[in-house]
Amino acid sequence: MRRTSLALTLIAPAAFAAEMPIRGVTLSSAGIAQIERAGEVAANAPVVFRAPLGDVDDLLRSLLILDPAGRVEGLSLPARDLLNEAFRGLPLRPADFENRASLLNALRGQEAEAADARGRIATATETDAGLHLSLIWLRGLLSVLLKSGDEVTLTDPALAARVARAAEALAAARSDDERRTEIRLRSDRARQVAVIYIVGAPLWKPSYRLVAPPLGATGGQARLMGWAVVENASGSDWEGVRISLVSDNAAAFRQPIFEPITAPRPELPVRIAEAIRVRPDTGAMPRMPAAASMMAPPAAAPPPSMNDLINAPTVSAAPAPAPAPAPAPLAVNVATQVAAGRVAFTLERPVTLRSGETANLPSLDVSLPAERVWWVQNLWAARPLQALRFSNTSNHVLPDGLATVFDGDGAPSFLGDAELRALSPGDQRLIAFAHDRDVCLSSQTVDQFELTRFNLRRGFMTFTLKTIDETVVTIDPRGASGVMVIDLPRRPGATPRFQVAAESDFGLRFETQLEATPKTIRLGFERTGSQDVALWDQGLGGPNLLQAAQFDLEASVRRVPGGPGSVQRLQEALNRTAADVPGREALAATITSLQQIRLLLDAARLAAREARSADQALTRARQAVEDRTGGEQQAVRQRLNAASREAEAKGAAASGAFEAWQRAVIALLQQGE
Repeated sequence: MRRTSLALTLIAPAAFAAEMPIRGVTLSSAGIAQIERAGEVAANAPVVFRAPLGDVDDLLRSLLILDPAGRVEGLSLPARDLLNEAFRGLPLRPADFENRASLLNALRGQEAEAADARGRIATATETDAGLHLSLIWLRGLLSVLLKSGDEVTLTDPALAARVARAAEALAAARSDDERRTEIRLRSDRARQVAVIYIVGAPLWKPSYRLVAPPLGATGGQARLMGWAVVENASGSDWEGVRISLVSDNAAAFRQPIFEPITAPRPELPVRIAEAIRVRPDTGAMPRMPAAASMMAPPAAAPPPSMNDLINAPTVSAAPAPAPAPAPAPLAVNVATQVAAGRVAFTLERPVTLRSGETANLPSLDVSLPAERVWWVQNLWAARPLQALRFSNTSNHVLPDGLATVFDGDGAPSFLGDAELRALSPGDQRLIAFAHDRDVCLSSQTVDQFELTRFNLRRGFMTFTLKTIDETVVTIDPRGASGVMVIDLPRRPGATPRFQVAAESDFGLRFETQLEATPKTIRLGFERTGSQDVALWDQGLGGPNLLQAAQFDLEASVRRVPGGPGSVQRLQEALNRTAADVPGREALAATITSLQQIRLLLDAARLAAREARSADQALTRARQAVEDRTGGEQQAVRQRLNAASREAEAKGAAASGAFEAWQRAVIALLQQGE
């Protein structure tokens, strides 16, 4: 029978292949890192390296193996829960490995061989003389004294192997935040192999030091020095590693591939026969008399069945020093690669950084054309911003970062911090670093409009308006000279009345030169619109359908052409326009027509009032005839005849005046387009 030495199994170290080193790291601003390991791999040898436990999910989903002459057979790594998996099914617990006596006592009942004696382990006790081991064999109990170096061998090789794996897992669990990854490769010769994978990583953080030229200087230069803060969170030391820094917005996800996932399943209960419940017979009761009127007791509710219990719903709960030397030059040599949506900086000097350490690496040192300016982002602010405008004349794309701005006039002095957004070669940027405490701003708004055209359409007079919304800004530079940049928001449908220097997300940009004395600028927007003035109220119906007898002019006088206010608005518009405004003649003619219609309207109203008075007199004459008798009746009848003739004449005059006004209105409404 094959026997396995327990002592040798637990003590002998495992022979592992050398770990493949990291050769390149690409850190992304999206919070991921591309790790590249490379080295020579012998024939049929595996690739071995350690990875932090938190990176195993990313490693399993993104691993890419570059092997020019081999085939990939697979990848293996220890279980996520090492101890539970290693000790599953064993009569051991991690605490049993405290000493050899506790380990052997945990293996009680297992067959073992020690000092030429064989039997099943009963007890083990550590004494001054050595380890006292009791074995049970066919003839009884056998005691063995083991000294240092003596072996205890388990006769079951499978159990011995599992105990050895448990010991190995116990050792690995002391560094439970890492996993040893082994990639099995098949090849008949040695060759260079590379392994690439993506893991989550701390963001690399660009920062800039910017030495600005003095205010008002022309042809100035700003010195821009870039640094990159990187952290080694890979779990392995970096020895001469090539570092690339990527600025991008790549999509990055996580997926728990290394975590055992079980799909929930509905639980189907075991179907059993429903219990039969029988009421016991308690004997016959005496019959009640027929005359007795008693209410029978309610029948008892049957007990719930097993199905009712199974399907029942559940409830759940819920000072100004002497001039200092300029900043020292940075040892920078950077290669830049630009692709769609991606900028990569590769530091040509290899980096050495131990696991868990942080480094601040110089990445840029260039001089760029720049000028100090004032920048106004809010026209209602009392002070402008101090800003620096510069152009990226380098061949590097500058990623987003924080810039610390120093005054370059003499010894560097801190001016403020500024946010720098991504800047491609040839682009220009403004960065603000402080509020100016000397220059003053004062703003007010002025709104005006101008009538530019009139169009007469059937029933309408259309005004074309030009509205100008203007902001008047007064600037007092307090003796300083320089450029002021003002940003204004866009106004949809409006045209700026000032020179636009640039246009982007900030809106519209205007620039002006200040020469020590106060200055006033006007920033206006022009908007063109139209307004219709109705010559006839459509709610009255068609003017040709009106009947004098049914239409009450007095009640509708403010709604009809010629009524109060119908001419005044048009007259005001005519008075506000110059003689050369297109359509002014049509407006004047319309006003003349409305004035004539007003005279006709007044005549029609007067005739209507006289007709009503005549009708009232006729009504009184008729009543007098009915009230008189005898000789007075003849005189009353004569007055009735005269009132009737008067009412008829006045009614005809009112109808004629109304029709004259009506014809004039219809003629006006038929004019124009």
